Amino acid sequence: MHPAPSVIVFTTLSGLGFGLLVWLGLGLPAVTGWLAFVFFLIAYALAVGGLLASTFHLGHPERAMKAFSQWRSSWLSREGVCAVAALLVMAVYAAALVFLDIRIAALGWLGALLSLGTVFTTSMIYAQLSTIPRWKTPLTPALLVAISLAGGALLAGQVSAALILLPVAGVLQVLWWVRGDGAFAAGGSNMASATGLGNIGAVRAFEAPHTGTIYLMREMVHQVGRKHAQKLRVIALGLGFVLPVLMLLVPFTHTMALFAVISHVAGIAASRWLFFAEAEHVVGLYYGKR
Repeated sequence: MHPAPSVIVFTTLSGLGFGLLVWLGLGLPAVTGWLAFVFFLIAYALAVGGLLASTFHLGHPERAMKAFSQWRSSWLSREGVCAVAALLVMAVYAAALVFLDIRIAALGWLGALLSLGTVFTTSMIYAQLSTIPRWKTPLTPALLVAISLAGGALLAGQVSAALILLPVAGVLQVLWWVRGDGAFAAGGSNMASATGLGNIGAVRAFEAPHTGTIYLMREMVHQVGRKHAQKLRVIALGLGFVLPVLMLLVPFTHTMALFAVISHVAGIAASRWLFFAEAEHVVGLYYGKR
């Protein structure tokens, strides 16, 4: 798939924002007053900013509200419902912390659960798609949830948790790449199955179905050179997971923590670009691109 910048921004920022909300809902760090306000401001800026970025990828952004009505069958709708519920619950929880210096534990736990649910429902939008074998695996929600919690731990200053979650997320990322590289071939789809003509003999592309670029070619068929993909994977793994861990292992300073967050965000942005750029949609078979 063509990696639209809005989708990369959405999945990167919203994952961080809701990950931070999870930790804040659990009371970590145990902040109140204006310090709590700063933490929640960062979390909401990331979460809401990411959600707003996602609307730019919609064909008709003005119809976004209609997505909420399909929660029984659509993971996209469930994501919207979870996101709104999480933001509303956490707003009340944050108001009590900031203005009353009171932590309503039950409300925090509920907000944390809804925030985690938002990340999970987002991941399932991709993990449910049989048309993209690389995405259709339990590793997809496991990876996105792990990255969200690890990034949230970094932003929340939970060093001990981050030192555990970052390596876990890094291992899941490598496993996801390894499994994904063979997913398309393992799915058994080919030009014969894509065209439905396999029953009459060998199928090959005689001529391109279209003389010009169309929506499917622009949005669903994107090829990345293996050499470039491998370089980006090294960058994503190094900046997103390895370097932040090394920075956290040295004596703690706020400057080093900031650099760890910046490095992590840059690495995750690279991995998100690859997430979409390497997505081999089966429709590419019909156009002779697979």
